Amino acid sequence: MRGLVPRIHGLPAAKKQRKTWMAGHRRAKATPFFERLCPAMTARGAAILSRKLHYGWIIVGVTFLVTLAGAGVRAVPGVLMVPLESEFGWSRATISLAVAISLVLYGLAGPFAASFMERFGIRRTVLVALTLLATAVTLSTTMRESWQLILLWGLGVGAGAGVIANVLSAVVAARWFTARRGLVIGLLTGGMAAGQLVFLPTFAAVTTHYGWRATMLIAATVSLVLIPIVALLMRERPADVGLSPYGEPDGVRPAPPPAQGNPFALALTTLGEATHSRAFWLLAGSFFCCGASTNGLIATHLIPACLDNGIPEVTSAGLLAAMGMFNMVGTAGSGWLSDRVDNRVLLAVYYTLRGLSLLYLPFSFVSFYGLGLFAVFYGLDWIATVPPTVRLSVMSFGKEKSGIIYGWIFATHQLGSAAAAYFAGLMRADLGSYLEAFILSGLTCFAAAAMVMFIGVDWPWRRRQPVTATA
Repeated sequence: MRGLVPRIHGLPAAKKQRKTWMAGHRRAKATPFFERLCPAMTARGAAILSRKLHYGWIIVGVTFLVTLAGAGVRAVPGVLMVPLESEFGWSRATISLAVAISLVLYGLAGPFAASFMERFGIRRTVLVALTLLATAVTLSTTMRESWQLILLWGLGVGAGAGVIANVLSAVVAARWFTARRGLVIGLLTGGMAAGQLVFLPTFAAVTTHYGWRATMLIAATVSLVLIPIVALLMRERPADVGLSPYGEPDGVRPAPPPAQGNPFALALTTLGEATHSRAFWLLAGSFFCCGASTNGLIATHLIPACLDNGIPEVTSAGLLAAMGMFNMVGTAGSGWLSDRVDNRVLLAVYYTLRGLSLLYLPFSFVSFYGLGLFAVFYGLDWIATVPPTVRLSVMSFGKEKSGIIYGWIFATHQLGSAAAAYFAGLMRADLGSYLEAFILSGLTCFAAAAMVMFIGVDWPWRRRQPVTATA
């Protein structure tokens, strides 16, 4: 190191030059590798970009791409269930078990992911998740036994995808936005719908013509491509680029120090505090029903149900993609409405309409047009519940803790998804159809619609201010 700097003894100027060079070298070493590789993406470069566009919108764009990729990977089981059943002879209940485990970890990773983001930062956490996701999906191409499917897809993909799920969107929206927060949550959760729209028809076509292993490799490549994008553009808080959150007066507000201590303990401690709140249990219970009527049931079993009724795989995957398109519209609209309408009323309406659509679904297989009507009606409502649920979490528990608490609420969502994924497969194996699973899921939606209306109610024996949409 010393040989790189000329030493001119006896000259004070040379001594001062050497000290300056060493200080610059230490600063360079402290700068993340990708920022040294691309100086324009340093904090100064980000601040220059923000003069014309608030950098929070760039963060939204990066997060949208990440959630889109995660949704694309999560959409794979619906396409691969029948090919895996045909090649390896695994029962649909066995494959559904792996999907159920993946869905459980997908949810349980959320609160711990939020605490890791508080402790180590969003960028590092997302980079580790994308690497884990790409590794697990790539190794899935070599599996030969059902336990390998459970290990790689159930554990690896479930944990990796869970980190970049809705909790990431909630943390980004809470940190970077005060105004337009509901709209931002709607746009980011719409990334999951866009993942369906973009990847499902492609995955179905590739699986049909080239086999399921080619589909796995495409999904892994998508995750790898995002790693340098996240490393270059992701920032932790507005203060890192000399800004305040969008919608607040100009002026840099000092960023809070990173959370200290064990992130696992932080997540569990926050859960213990949240369990004393009635709002937590009502939000968690309604979101359990939400998961049982979306990811676990429709995303996992709609394509196999279509095949049972003589509808080809590519056609049914296109149906799911169409639902994703309408879901993007519905979720963005829900985010806009959640900034203006009582969020409890929105959730009650969404759950009621979803329950009606699921009761209609078993009778829609008689024609493709009947399924098309279901795709429009259900698609507008699929993830529309997320923006009002996130806003109610922020209003009930505050901005700083809402990320971890919403992570636990989302964990119950995935428990519902896992239960629906497994028991729907079990009912199909035992009863020969999905009729009972669809009817039962629709009824749980009506229960969720009733639960959300009690959030923030001022009971006579517990005087509390009701939660309002403008809080």
